[in-house]
Amino acid sequence: MLITFIALYMAGTLALGWWASQRVKTSADFAVAGKQLPLFMAACALFATWFGSETVMGASSEFIEHGLLGVIEDPFGAALCLLLAGWWIARPLYKLNLLTFSDFFRLRYNRSSEVVSAIFMAPSYFSWIAAQLVALAIILQVVAGIDREIGVVVCTAIVVFYTFVGGMWSVAITDFVQTIVIIIGLVALLIDVVSKVGGFDVMVASAPPDFFRFFPEAKPVNIIHWVAAWMTIGLGSIPQQDVFQRVMAAKTERTAVNACYLSAGMYLSIAFLPLIIGYGGRLLYPELMQGDMQMMIPTMVLQHGSLTLQVLFFGALLSAILSTCSGAMLAPATVIGENLIKPMLNHISDATLLQIMRWSVVGVGVVTGAMAMMRGNIYELVGESSAFSLVSLFIPLMAGLYWKKANATGAICSMAFGMIGWMLAMWWTGGGSETGSVWMQIPPMLYGLAASTLGMAVGSAELRVRNFPITRDGL
Repeated sequence: MLITFIALYMAGTLALGWWASQRVKTSADFAVAGKQLPLFMAACALFATWFGSETVMGASSEFIEHGLLGVIEDPFGAALCLLLAGWWIARPLYKLNLLTFSDFFRLRYNRSSEVVSAIFMAPSYFSWIAAQLVALAIILQVVAGIDREIGVVVCTAIVVFYTFVGGMWSVAITDFVQTIVIIIGLVALLIDVVSKVGGFDVMVASAPPDFFRFFPEAKPVNIIHWVAAWMTIGLGSIPQQDVFQRVMAAKTERTAVNACYLSAGMYLSIAFLPLIIGYGGRLLYPELMQGDMQMMIPTMVLQHGSLTLQVLFFGALLSAILSTCSGAMLAPATVIGENLIKPMLNHISDATLLQIMRWSVVGVGVVTGAMAMMRGNIYELVGESSAFSLVSLFIPLMAGLYWKKANATGAICSMAFGMIGWMLAMWWTGGGSETGSVWMQIPPMLYGLAASTLGMAVGSAELRVRNFPITRDGL
């Protein structure tokens, strides 16, 4: 029965995506849903940005093992990103009628900055998408006994299909429906788990010491790591195309801003449901702690949940991962089409650009599907993609919006310095050493962010010293 439900759910997702595709007539329809989304639909799309395998499976396992301090990055940092997106970028960027973040780099700086930002932005999604495909394939393997490689192919084909035909319209409409499924499924499971444990009071009383501690110990290294956890998604995902597309898809500037604030509240509240469920499962079934912690909640539901609960939970889990995966696949595809391929072709029509974006979705799907076939660790795949935009794109974006002296050379230096600084710090610290000097224990992305800031300052100052003319398009 559960297998039948999953098959019907996948078929329903395809049908919904096909129905949504009837609204796609132009590249703007495909990239930003024609800027027609009402408040709640735009908020659901923003909420679904990261609510996938990392939240339900990854963050819950971190909470079970490390308590509240283990989940600062997600959900707290993710909710912070949505809040800051509404405060810092939604209003000024909405007025520009852009399709991608890299369009802003072209308008504010120059064509070279656009290309460099697109080159850094598009690949940053590949590991993230692969992680979602791996998670979907693992679910099919656990529930239906389907080989993981076959599961990757099936899941990739489904996501590519409805993203290919409907673009942002398919993403937005399926996100809206899937958000409802997520809430129903997780609330039902939460009620079941809490009632079996004996109530929230029992859960709190059973917690280890400092399990619900929010602030770190007053040691420099601990504070630095705590701040870095907030920044990873909180700042790093602000200059990301998937967030940008969902903000720009709102029907008015005010709707875009309010959707960011509403989705931040939704994320912070709903993302806590799998954390509480996972902790309750730890108390009820401690033997499950011996296996893969990422699979604790799915295993608990399969072994101890009723059929109704299994249908509701796996419906919620599939919804969460499909929502995240489709939006993440659309983001680099639009950047590749709009900012890398389109400028190489002279005076192409909007219909041609639409086809380029659609086939870019297929290309992204093939690459990420292949990565998912070769890699199997969700946490590692997500970790590979988390710092890219923070160290390369955050400073040029914010400087372009709020610092009049920022220029094209500064933007390119900022992106290059940030990426090089981050990579060198990764090599020097071994990815973030837990031993050695204090300097080696600082997260590498903070070195990258500092280098990016330095690059912006040096690059912009260099032009002023030489008195070169600076225009909106650069030199």
